[in-house]
Amino acid sequence: MTEPSVLRLSIFVTFALAVFGVVFGLLTGSASIIFDGVYTLIDAIMTSFALLVAKLIAVSHNDFGQARLTRNFTMGFWHLEPIVLGLSGTLLVGTAGYGLIMAVGSLMAGGRHLDFDLALIFALVALVSAVGMIIYGRRANKRLNSSFIALDVKAWTISAAMTGALLLAFLTGWMIRGTALEWLSPYIDPAVLALVCLIVLPLPLPTIRDALADVLLVTPPEMKKRVDEVASDAVQRHGFLSYRAYVARVGRGRQIEIYFIVPPGLPPRSLEAWDLIRDEIGEEVGGTGPDRWLTIAFTVNKEWAE
Repeated sequence: MTEPSVLRLSIFVTFALAVFGVVFGLLTGSASIIFDGVYTLIDAIMTSFALLVAKLIAVSHNDFGQARLTRNFTMGFWHLEPIVLGLSGTLLVGTAGYGLIMAVGSLMAGGRHLDFDLALIFALVALVSAVGMIIYGRRANKRLNSSFIALDVKAWTISAAMTGALLLAFLTGWMIRGTALEWLSPYIDPAVLALVCLIVLPLPLPTIRDALADVLLVTPPEMKKRVDEVASDAVQRHGFLSYRAYVARVGRGRQIEIYFIVPPGLPPRSLEAWDLIRDEIGEEVGGTGPDRWLTIAFTVNKEWAE
């Protein structure tokens, strides 16, 4: 089980449900089902982009990727991850906002009639599919710890909540047929659409916030604190004057640059000795692997470090 394989399955199921939702929405006359299909379709498209970025990041770590793909992207592809996450979250918020406006307009116009029998079939199939993908995604991400899969699980959770609300509403509409409350039937579809939109509107906001922080290279406090601790210890241990540390998180990538200010006239050391110091500091910083970009430099001139 890999990140791309999990995302590929999610894309396939999402596209299938999106088409299923749009068709059933048109057959039943339900705006909420059409909205669910469109929302799901947008999620599928953005998951496809997420899969592409995941592949680019993975390929850039091997020799073939270095020879072919990274020739024009020597800094890697990490920066694409927060862009995709931010765009995905923004589109989902925009879709929910538009759905809310349409629902309010429909309520003010007297609602709409729909076929509750077909609507119930759609809601049941969609809910079972969404719950199945949530369980599968969460289990997979316990091992993979992927931001893309986490966002995908969040999207499936939103979809399940939306579909559950639709199921409850359609069941209510089906039960009140032929009763004194049947006059409420035209309002059920736009009312549940408005409720669902109000619920899902704020859910992607944390993802958008985190993605924006990565795009703007906002320094993560805990990460900076750890680097400062390691650099300060190195200054004391090796007799350096001071240091400058620059830290940023870009998607799954961590970019760290540490410049040590050494005293003028320090006794010469071999390059191997300086590399040993770098290895020592790198181990203390931690997080070794293809997603860490660590630069350690030594200079007597502060201008090179600022």
